[in-house]
Amino acid sequence: MPLPVQIALVHDWLTGMRGGEKCLEVLCRRFPSARLFTLVHARGRMSADIERMRITTSFLQRFPGVARHYRYLLPLMPSAVERFELPGDVDVVLSFSHAVAKSIKPPPGVPHVCYCFTPMRYAWHRRDDYFVASGRISQAPINAARGLLLDWLQQWDLQTSRRVTHFVAVSRTVAARIADSYGRTSRVVYPPVDTEFYRPAEVGRDDYYLCVSALVPYKRIDLAIEACNRLGRRLVVIGAGPERARLGRLAGRTVELTGWLSDEQIRDHFRRCSALLFPGHEDFGIVPVEAQACGAPVIAFGQGGVTETVLSAAGDRRGTGLFFSRQTADSLCGAIEQFEANRQCCDSRLARRQAERFATERFERELIDYLQEVVSQASAPSRMS
Repeated sequence: MPLPVQIALVHDWLTGMRGGEKCLEVLCRRFPSARLFTLVHARGRMSADIERMRITTSFLQRFPGVARHYRYLLPLMPSAVERFELPGDVDVVLSFSHAVAKSIKPPPGVPHVCYCFTPMRYAWHRRDDYFVASGRISQAPINAARGLLLDWLQQWDLQTSRRVTHFVAVSRTVAARIADSYGRTSRVVYPPVDTEFYRPAEVGRDDYYLCVSALVPYKRIDLAIEACNRLGRRLVVIGAGPERARLGRLAGRTVELTGWLSDEQIRDHFRRCSALLFPGHEDFGIVPVEAQACGAPVIAFGQGGVTETVLSAAGDRRGTGLFFSRQTADSLCGAIEQFEANRQCCDSRLARRQAERFATERFERELIDYLQEVVSQASAPSRMS
C-alpha cells in the first residue's frame, strides 16, 4: 500500500520543542509538502523540519504577546480550531493533541487520526494542577467562572471527539484515559526518542541530581527542590516556564535553575548526573527515556507513563531506576536515600537497552503503518475504532 499522497497535520500550538513537538517533527520530515495547522506559532523556536513547513495559524496569532500568554486564551481555542478549513483533497488528517487539535473538522469522508497525548487535562483529570496550584490563573478575570467554563469545555471536548475516526494513544496510561473520557478504544504507539543523539559517553558521574522539565505546576519540580533542600543534595533544574519565579524562591543554596539549555548541554547532564528526578505524573515522559539512553538512573513518581518506560529495581533485581509511591517530598527523600544506599541497583547497560525500545525509527514505522491501514480502509463504511 503506498503512503498517503496528501496529509494534513494539526498541532495545538508551536511555542517550543517539547515532547509533543518531537513527535510532530518526525511526520514533518516524512511529509515535507504537507499543510500544518496550529493555533499559534512562535517563529524561530521550532526545529528546522517544522519551521520549513507551510504553517497556517488561527486568529489567535494576532493577539499581542501570544507566544507567551496563549494559555490565557483557552476560552477562545474551541472557536479558533473550528474555524480552520482543511483542504478537501487530503487522504488523511493527523492531529497531535493534548488540548483542542483533535477537535478540528476534517473534510467530509476523510479519516481523522488523532495522536493523543492525553484528553484535555484542563477539563478532565488535572484541573487543580493547572488552575489552583499555579496561583496565576486565580488572578485572571475568568476565575469566577472557571468551573462553569471547564464544565463547558469538557462537554465540548466530548462532543467533538466524534470528529476523530481513529485514536492513537502515547501510552497505555493515556489509552485508559481516552476510554474513560470518550468511551473510545485506541492503538498505542509510544513517542519517539532520539537514541542516536542521546547515548552514553566515557565520562564519570558527578554528585548531583537533575530535573529537565517545563516549569509548570503539574510537573511538581517543587518536590525535587524541597527534597534536595532537606537532604542538602545538589540539584540542577533545566527548564523554563511560568513557575520559574516561585521555584527560584523555593530553591536553597544547593539548587541551581539554569533556564533552557541546548540539546548538547542537556545530553551532557544526562551523562554526568547521579540520577534524573522525575516527580510529575506524566502521560508518557520522553525525558526519562532520554536519560536512560545516556545510562542515567531515574528516580520517578510511580504512576503514569513512566511505569511503562522505567524498570524499577526491587530486592536483588537490578533495574533502570526507582519509584516513589506518594507525590510528596518525604516519599522522594526516601527514594533518594534508598538509591544512595545501593547505587548498584541501577544498571546503565540495561537502561540503554530499555531506551532503544523507544527509538525514533520504531515510532515512525508504527505510526506510518497505521496511517496506511486507515487510508486503505477509507472507502469502507465509516466506523469508530
